[in-house]
Amino acid sequence: MALKKDSVVGTMIFIITLSLLCSFMITGTAELLKERKLVKKRDELKRYVLMASDVDIRGDQDFRAIFEASVTPMIVDLDSGEIQSLERTQVMDFDERMAAINPETSHKLERKKDKAKIKTRADQVRIFQVFDENGKLVSLVLPIYGKGLWSIIYGYVALKPDFNTIGNVVFYEHGETPGIGDFLNETQWTDKFRGKQIFDAKGKPVLKIVKGGAKEGDIHGVDAVSGATMTGRGVQRSIQFWFGSEGFKVFLDKLKAAEV
Repeated sequence: MALKKDSVVGTMIFIITLSLLCSFMITGTAELLKERKLVKKRDELKRYVLMASDVDIRGDQDFRAIFEASVTPMIVDLDSGEIQSLERTQVMDFDERMAAINPETSHKLERKKDKAKIKTRADQVRIFQVFDENGKLVSLVLPIYGKGLWSIIYGYVALKPDFNTIGNVVFYEHGETPGIGDFLNETQWTDKFRGKQIFDAKGKPVLKIVKGGAKEGDIHGVDAVSGATMTGRGVQRSIQFWFGSEGFKVFLDKLKAAEV
């Protein structure tokens, strides 16, 4: 029996059909946007890692191809220092921030050990080995983050193959005071980290941001920026935390032992 378009039943069928169609369209659009967001997130990650390891990606350079050819991403268990066996795609899509707040994949830090003032720390983190065209390791890129004056500062520290000397640093996200905290993104300041050593002879992370300027020959000191004492102190505490016993130290000690 044919339904009249202007009948109650006909109207209900039209509304339900239209609602289902709109629902399918919204779901499809959401999935498309989700994938685009993931691609953008992966691309940003690749750029930051390559920048930290001093790989030139300016101009017409295909940074995606360079990353695929020269970078090996890995997930490391911080307590054991062991590398986890995961597919490359799984490693690239690892959500570090979610892992840090999920009670099942993180733990609460003791206040006296929480130099970075992050409260909780993920049990596993993502790191990157960077190789030259001959397959020789040239850089180990490690993520760091911690509290500055107003915000959490996120960055990467690239270590040279001695796993102590800094090759470069990149800070890619923060909410510090505009006009004051901007120095975090200026190479004029980040270049001062190059060649500095994180650990002392006893293996303790001692790199520091020195108010008034580091003395000549100070291999652990980086000049502070006038008027940004708390932001600089936050960077110092973040590096000391992440390269200490609660961070990468167990993993780095294993790497160093394997080199002997």
